[in-house]
Amino acid sequence: MVATQETVAVSALPLAPKNPMSNRDALRALRHFHTGFEQLRDAGGPVTRVQFGPKWLCPPLVAVTSPRGGRDMIGRTDAFVDKASVHLEVRKLLGGNLFCLPHDEWLPRRRSLQHVFTKKHVLEFGGHMAQAAQAICDSWADGAQIDLDSQSRLLTLRALGRSVLGIDLDERSEQIAGPLQVALSYVADRAMRPIRAPDWLPTPARRRARNASKTLHNLAREILAECRRDPNRDAPLVRALMAAVDPDTGQSLTDAEICDELIVFVLAGHDTTATTLTYALWQLGRNRHLQDRVRAEVHALGPAGPAPEDVPRLTYTTQVLHEALRLCPPGAALSRVALRDIEVDGYRVEAGSQLGFGIWAVHRDPALWPDPLTFDPDRFRPERAKQIERYQYLPFGAGPRSCIGDHFAMLEATMALATIIGRCAIGALTDDFPVAVPFTTVASGPVNAIVVKR
Repeated sequence: MVATQETVAVSALPLAPKNPMSNRDALRALRHFHTGFEQLRDAGGPVTRVQFGPKWLCPPLVAVTSPRGGRDMIGRTDAFVDKASVHLEVRKLLGGNLFCLPHDEWLPRRRSLQHVFTKKHVLEFGGHMAQAAQAICDSWADGAQIDLDSQSRLLTLRALGRSVLGIDLDERSEQIAGPLQVALSYVADRAMRPIRAPDWLPTPARRRARNASKTLHNLAREILAECRRDPNRDAPLVRALMAAVDPDTGQSLTDAEICDELIVFVLAGHDTTATTLTYALWQLGRNRHLQDRVRAEVHALGPAGPAPEDVPRLTYTTQVLHEALRLCPPGAALSRVALRDIEVDGYRVEAGSQLGFGIWAVHRDPALWPDPLTFDPDRFRPERAKQIERYQYLPFGAGPRSCIGDHFAMLEATMALATIIGRCAIGALTDDFPVAVPFTTVASGPVNAIVVKR
């Protein structure tokens, strides 16, 4: 009865309004996952439909940029929405993993790995994270000019390798960063094309992407092989994947499936956190009074420096990271496909439609945030944070498919930021943060700063 009533109610709603932008301009906007959703919203409203061709050839795409629309889109169970075309392209190139698996395959895997990333368990990794940050700080000469982005990537890669993968990744940054960028840029470009070349057609871009995938899988196989050779190696994520069993079939993951999963954790565990850390350091380097507040908070902990158990006392440091995640969310947009007609912020979205939620656009919407482009960590003071709607701020997604590693990422970024600012003064050398979104949000060039030891 409930389903029938809902179907009647949804069928009576108007379709999401068609966006007035030309197809060419709309397609160009959609390829820019951050600013493009702002353009679509400004032209057609917070829920707007783009139709690039006949439905049998190209399903409608609905761009959503309101908190209520985000709730209606990604807060639903997988009976209403599931992963979209971009996830299919990831799966075809990099293999099945928690990011791209459809619901029935995703659920048992999520359950088998959830314990590794609980808030309590993640605290055990904090020592590795602090050591990585201390080592990076020690490598900087007093008064040196550094690239905050490359140094943040070294730091997060080291912390990831030593905390959950059981391998030293210090010398692997180029082996990881380059292939990841090639593979994910290919996936995003292909997913956003209304009409795609068939998978069997050889193209230079596809050859480069498959070579990148091969490089990443070789690294994942090496990580797995090292754990199999040494049963005492401390690698909780790899061990969890090796021990994972489907509760319905009793089947363990194959080595190929484990490697597919490791690749996405390498991406999520270092690339996205590195961008957050880079942006936070850059903002503190431009706003010395905010940097001084973080330093005072860290120094109040004592001379030993921050430890994982100190995180609850690093309240302002955490606010800085939340504000960095608001202005520069690692995932600038989320996508889904509607499995049935659904309501999104008062409009009907037809089954089969592709849905995109513009996180970047919502995080910077002047209708939702006073003075939205100003870096103001006090927005996230506890008393003010209570006023923020759930789907107004979602750097780790929301709903059933939210990021499994959110606690890991926040602990890693908090320990790193507190350690660096406690030991060094950072002076940004540019007033602009170069942004690109080939897939996730990254710095498109060096983010240079002067570091002074304290």
